[in-house]
Amino acid sequence: MVVLWALLSSLLLASPVASWPLVPSTDPLMHLSRAVPVFDRGWANYCSFSPYTPEFLCPRRGSNMPISISTPLGTAQGVGDTATVNRFTVKYASAQRWQPSTVATTWELPNGSTNVSALPLMCPQPYVDDSSFSEDCLSMILYVPTSLKSVSGVPTLMWIHGGSFMVGSATDPGLDGSALAEATDSIVVVIQYRLGALGFVAPNGQTNLGLKDTVNALQLLRKVLPSFGGDPSKITVAGQSSGANMIRALLAVPSAQSLFQSAILQSDPMDYGFLSISDQQQLQDYFVSILPCKPSDTSCLDAMSLDEIVTTVGLNQFDNAFLVVPAATQAEPMRVVNDGTFITSTLDSTTPFPKVTKPIILSNVADEAGLTIYGNFPDPVPEAEYEAIVNASFGESRYQTLMGSQLYRVDASTTDYRPQLEVLATDSVWRCATWTFARNWVSSGGRAYVGLYTLGASYPGNSAVPYCIQPGVVCHQDDIEIVFGTAPNPTSAQSALITEMQARYKSFLYTGNPNPCDSSYANWQAAGTSNVNAILLGSSGLAPVGACTPSFWGQSVPYDYQVYDI
Repeated sequence: MVVLWALLSSLLLASPVASWPLVPSTDPLMHLSRAVPVFDRGWANYCSFSPYTPEFLCPRRGSNMPISISTPLGTAQGVGDTATVNRFTVKYASAQRWQPSTVATTWELPNGSTNVSALPLMCPQPYVDDSSFSEDCLSMILYVPTSLKSVSGVPTLMWIHGGSFMVGSATDPGLDGSALAEATDSIVVVIQYRLGALGFVAPNGQTNLGLKDTVNALQLLRKVLPSFGGDPSKITVAGQSSGANMIRALLAVPSAQSLFQSAILQSDPMDYGFLSISDQQQLQDYFVSILPCKPSDTSCLDAMSLDEIVTTVGLNQFDNAFLVVPAATQAEPMRVVNDGTFITSTLDSTTPFPKVTKPIILSNVADEAGLTIYGNFPDPVPEAEYEAIVNASFGESRYQTLMGSQLYRVDASTTDYRPQLEVLATDSVWRCATWTFARNWVSSGGRAYVGLYTLGASYPGNSAVPYCIQPGVVCHQDDIEIVFGTAPNPTSAQSALITEMQARYKSFLYTGNPNPCDSSYANWQAAGTSNVNAILLGSSGLAPVGACTPSFWGQSVPYDYQVYDI
């Protein structure tokens, strides 16, 4: 789940939230809300440079002998991904440019391919070769254990990748679903959806096109899952970073509620609310102003090259949207919109939650903002610069509260304020915002399980920031290869956590409870309306509450979505 931020000249921000300047700077106007990860372009989408590259670059490939299964949409052809898991790719929907997609009615390999072992091309995005993507990109990959041939009614996990709604694909590093499918005795599906301006800022006023793509993916799955041994009523949606943000949006779509039974949200930057329709209109107006076409000139719009849309215009929109609409932020300026018809709830503290019943898992990693803070500031940050950054990021009122609170008190002998900056960014954008969401969810009738990863597996590219490979540090995205079981050469502790998390996910997929029967794992308590009981994943006990008390973040110190009232 790569992300498009200009953090370091040789690094590409991965996954979700925010970005900072190109080089370390003392400029206090850098917005703290852009606190997220970095990703090495050399690794970005290394499984996606062509439909054939993955066959010899991606791990755990099995037999290439074709496999055929009859479905209501026609014959599904796939290959053995491993000795025990088969892989199928399918085009789940079609879409005209800047129009809602329609669900496929026949089983068709992605991108017009006749090679059943080829993986789908990415959706259009910057920083990859043009041959790696296609506008015809609404595809999914299904990982199906061979053992399911003789059973039926198994659950499915549908994964939505991250990438700040700008980058990413179903073939991102670590997203091979074979090990997860086998360990959970379930079907694992990884989907793609339209990104950037093509998915979220249509000049014709269409909104949430990328989100509507994911609903169509669910629709297709419900049609074909029984053919693979799956139960269409047992789908869990899961995702990381902006992928988790998409799932939060799905939870606010009334028409989608019957399509899945539960949800898993990893590292969702919940400080960023859905955009309001008025904010979206301003962003669309700005987008139109930088287009070489009038919104009514469909011929001109259709003739625009993908390079124009993705790079020339798309990056302009990404870089400048927050100047037009501050609520857009610098991290996810093109994202889902609370339009009042498709999405009907803010799902944040600005309005009451609707009545909910679905069980959810909410998790963060211990050092969510580590990549951005230490990647952008390789040298110590003195007190004066720290205070200037916090003031510029949160505004005078919130700054005064934060500086005056014992919760963020810094020892007088401190000469480097980066650790405090990292904690503050992690709390505000991720951890505390997630805990607030959990309390609201439970208060509205749902069940939530909250976790904090204290152990991870360094995601490709994270090693570019030395802080992120220090013992005990878990940076943004370092949970992905733990969940998927794709960490190369895992330590014994990592292997144990992989086994535990896959066992917990299996239990959650089958029962809605992440506590496996007859296991020695610690009991993962459900969150309450006050104490969220956040379990430490990778160590023992519960996470310290710190500043994530109900009376501090969201009350004494408003979140961004409260400040902008979105």
